[in-house]
Amino acid sequence: MRLTKPTVRNPQSRAWAYAALACVCFFWGTTYLGSRIALEALPPFYLIAIRYTISGGILLPAAALGGAALPRGRELFQTAVCGIVCIGVGSGFLALGQTVVPSGLAALIYATCPFWTAGIDALLPGGKAPRAATVGGLGVGAIGVAFLVLPGAMREGIGGRSVLGFLILQLSVVGWTAGALLQKRVKTRSSPLVSGAVQQLAAGLAMFLPAAIFEKAPSTLPLRPGLAVAYLIVFGSFIGFTSFFYAMSRLPATLVSIYTFVNPVVAVFLGGLFYGEPFGNLEFAAMLVIFAGIVVVKRGESASAGLRSREGI
Repeated sequence: MRLTKPTVRNPQSRAWAYAALACVCFFWGTTYLGSRIALEALPPFYLIAIRYTISGGILLPAAALGGAALPRGRELFQTAVCGIVCIGVGSGFLALGQTVVPSGLAALIYATCPFWTAGIDALLPGGKAPRAATVGGLGVGAIGVAFLVLPGAMREGIGGRSVLGFLILQLSVVGWTAGALLQKRVKTRSSPLVSGAVQQLAAGLAMFLPAAIFEKAPSTLPLRPGLAVAYLIVFGSFIGFTSFFYAMSRLPATLVSIYTFVNPVVAVFLGGLFYGEPFGNLEFAAMLVIFAGIVVVKRGESASAGLRSREGI
């Protein structure tokens, strides 16, 4: 997603930016629990289709009524495709993965997103080869993921739920990362918030196709899952995405990226509180190792960006 250069005009604006970042850290962490509750009644692809069609279908007209410039032609097509890849594939397989593994474990596995970002960005046009420190961070992160997956794989075998859930979630991470990186390469005149609304609407509409093919449409929606869907739309999409774009426009990207660390902690806590999801010493150690790998990767990428800036690249 294309983001503007962070600028902080006054202390009040900075305070609002930090408040927005706090919303991203907390509310996006709670969406794992919200999705698990919604999945009690909705198949995963239908959940994503309904959630993002409603959120995008409200945000986009609201932006138009507010006088925002809407994308057209090539920009509209490319933004929609990026949304289908990023949100459709990313969130769709994340919801599918949560039908296989606990929500807290899904959040921890999803913390590998920065590793995929470094790798995929190097493969895309205009990308840069990762630095040695980045590669080292990827290795550290891989060890942490192994701590999470291998015990279950040894108990269940290669075809068990642990390995299946891990693979599904990796497809989700690849979709989310690839779509976001591709969107950064789209020449757009629209604001990031408008582009995000287009992405949500396109992803929601597109996900009705795989939902209709692979899933049975629910005939009713009980109150508890229905409230969870409403929560995901309001706090995950409206407040979450808006806060993310606001924080990114006013704070350094490296600071905003702390949500990568906070979201899994929130998800693990809520999963244990509401569903009694296990979280022992092994999971805690794996989380620390993954976080250490993320720190190394982010430092390596920050150093690389600084070097390219000084060299005028």
